[in-house]
Amino acid sequence: MEPTLTQHIELRPTRDGSVKAFIAGTRVRVQDIVSDHECHGRTPDEVANEYPHISLAQVHAALAYYFDNREEIRGQMKADREKAATQRRSQDPDANGEDTEGDSVSS
Repeated sequence: MEPTLTQHIELRPTRDGSVKAFIAGTRVRVQDIVSDHECHGRTPDEVANEYPHISLAQVHAALAYYFDNREEIRGQMKADREKAATQRRSQDPDANGEDTEGDSVSS
């Protein structure tokens, strides 16, 4: 019998050449599950409902993988945020690199 994590989680290269953990047989990254759970406050059941092609066991396996590899996944999430910010700045030459959404001051 295959161990649960290797049954549900696979490491694959991405387009940028980095290797990331995915739910086996899907394009859903472990960090996507983590984001839904930790950043958006969804329960594992709610996350599974958001991705109808993913089982509750797969969601739990993704979270278990995250807790075993927290620094790695957090680093990947941070790198993705930085890459997105760089792309936004390159598309908007007037941007100064600060995220001002919601920071307006009225007088």
